[in-house]
Amino acid sequence: MKVVVSVYKTKRREGLYLYIDKLKGLKSIPDELNTLMGEPAHVVDFILTPEKKLANADTDEVISKISSQGYYLQMSQAEDKDDYAITLPDELLCFNDPQ
Repeated sequence: MKVVVSVYKTKRREGLYLYIDKLKGLKSIPDELNTLMGEPAHVVDFILTPEKKLANADTDEVISKISSQGYYLQMSQAEDKDDYAITLPDELLCFNDPQ
């Protein structure tokens, strides 16, 4: 089975990607998902086949979810962020800021 996939991202949650069937479009996803995504930004379209390897998702699972529920959500890990920027409390992050 092959599917023409459109991938969208959102500004609300970094690393959240929505895979949908391009032929069905965004109108086919549930209202709750529209609320979660906000205004999605189109990333890419491609043909997905079982032989194609995806970087951060299992191809068979993506195809299965798109055919059964109409979409697949991928939440990528924020690996490229520096640990110190994530774990420091706000009072230390703005310690030297002019007032």
